Amino acid sequence: MRIVIKIGTSTLAYPTGQLNIRRVEALCKTMSDIRNAGHELILVSSGAIGMGVGKLGLRSRPQDIPTKQAAAAVGQCELMYIYDKLFSEYHHTVAQLLITADNLTSEIRHTNFTNTLNRLLELGVVPIINENDTVATEEIVIGDNDTLAARVAQSVGAKLLILLSDIDGLYTADPHTDPSAKLIPLVRGLDESIKKLAGVSSTSQGTGGMVTKLRAAELCFGCGCEMVIANGNNPASLYDIVEGKPVGTRFVEE
Repeated sequence: MRIVIKIGTSTLAYPTGQLNIRRVEALCKTMSDIRNAGHELILVSSGAIGMGVGKLGLRSRPQDIPTKQAAAAVGQCELMYIYDKLFSEYHHTVAQLLITADNLTSEIRHTNFTNTLNRLLELGVVPIINENDTVATEEIVIGDNDTLAARVAQSVGAKLLILLSDIDGLYTADPHTDPSAKLIPLVRGLDESIKKLAGVSSTSQGTGGMVTKLRAAELCFGCGCEMVIANGNNPASLYDIVEGKPVGTRFVEE
């Protein structure tokens, strides 16, 4: 099965911006094992700006574009170094693809991007994709990796998209403020009642939220791709998700 896994900044790093070493090591070990089982994996990784913030010793995520770009430039190097080191320990090769919106909207560039991805998968490589935040100011302001991951899943005909974040899934209400909120394990289609459940990002490190995750689900519908929102604090749950067991919230087309 061809699987796209999106990892949010809050899964990779502590609120300080420093890497959550234990969790990232467990994620790479689990993903390597899933790859060993014969599945093709594409990783869409947030975290460049967040890791750059930690590396540069900044007190908080910057608000101005030049500092965001500087943090992304520093953080992307650190991020890929870590992925390369950890995946190499399990004999897997990774590749970095930094893209901008025109790689998805321009027919020629999208074709080239898709061809490269497919060839990397044929060669047994684990592609790691992120927006090119160092040059694409529009993506920093309005872009999000949930949508990017869904577009990647569409492009390569993935059967499963997994969004790992700091929340267990879609709830009937905001679980941070409403103790009676209940997890919704399965969503069939997206009607207005589901869309109204979307909230905002619960972390200062990332840019996404439930709104972007539901938008990703919409993109997956129609191309035969299921989507799961799950908490990234338990990397071993990826095994159950791939096997179709109930973890987080699974979105399937009606």
